[in-house]
Amino acid sequence: MSDFKTLVQKRRSHRKFTDKDIDGDDVQTILRAALMSPSSRARRTWHFILVEDKTDIEKISEAKAHGASFLKDAPLLVVITGDANENDCWIEDGSIAAVSMQYQAEDLGLASCWVQMDKRGLTDGTTANQVVQGVLDIPENQFVLCVLGIGYPADELQPQDEEMLKWENVHIGKF
Repeated sequence: MSDFKTLVQKRRSHRKFTDKDIDGDDVQTILRAALMSPSSRARRTWHFILVEDKTDIEKISEAKAHGASFLKDAPLLVVITGDANENDCWIEDGSIAAVSMQYQAEDLGLASCWVQMDKRGLTDGTTANQVVQGVLDIPENQFVLCVLGIGYPADELQPQDEEMLKWENVHIGKF
């Protein structure tokens, strides 16, 4: 990538991935971005669970009623968790780490998509958190914020359109 401005414009949410495996060094670089991301009082209380097992990926892709089924085709999932009792900013910290991973993945030529799990679930009342905790043996005190699907893009998306930026939502001084 030539610069951050271009990186931000090019990063899009891909929901179609090739079946090509991700190089271990690239995975480590993506995790490094997460581990270096800012966190409240530098506590870094988030946890990241890498999932490459196809059976587990399939089960996680069914953890909520809508918007996660495409995960079944991702070669790598990163599940981001936090403990609300340990850190009242766990959602913010996990979100920053997730976006850091997404930008790093894009810089490496990989595609990603965030799948919200917190406060989501199945039509029978089972929460996505319960499903993912069960699949990955996540302790009850760790809540699942989101899952990132990461892989090589199987589609080509156009960069963000500068004309679509909502500059009217920017306020200077006061709302």
